[in-house]
Amino acid sequence: MVQYRSNVAALVVDPSGSLLICERVNVPGAWQFPQGGVDPGESLEQALFREVREEVGLEAEHYEVTAMRKGYRYLYPEDIREKKVRKHGSHGQEQTYFLCRLKAGAPPVNVDQKPREFRAYRWILPQEFDLDWLPEFKRDVYRAVMRDFFKVELR
Repeated sequence: MVQYRSNVAALVVDPSGSLLICERVNVPGAWQFPQGGVDPGESLEQALFREVREEVGLEAEHYEVTAMRKGYRYLYPEDIREKKVRKHGSHGQEQTYFLCRLKAGAPPVNVDQKPREFRAYRWILPQEFDLDWLPEFKRDVYRAVMRDFFKVELR
């Protein structure tokens, strides 16, 4: 039976409508949204607030969650699946995405967190997201997320 690890992801949008993307520290050129696994005993919202704080330095009071959608799934590719099964007992991830709108006066994003997951960040319009920034196995989820939240069709 396929096991999915529960995961949350943040679509952080600034007042101009730009979307936060972050470049992975260990994979230059790989851009994604802040995201991470849900710890035992955590609610989805608690996991979201923790992950955003740990990865980009924003506290829950700096943004408002305006939408949430569940059920986005992907399987890990064969070459990393065994490692993930050993580490988390999962064959893939089931993600819940949260649309987070920055509030006036929010501090700048800070990816210099410990442990550091991202080397850089930038703000883009949703339609500027490039699927080539992602590994193949995550692309269908990103297509669905961008369509569902922003009405953007990524190709």
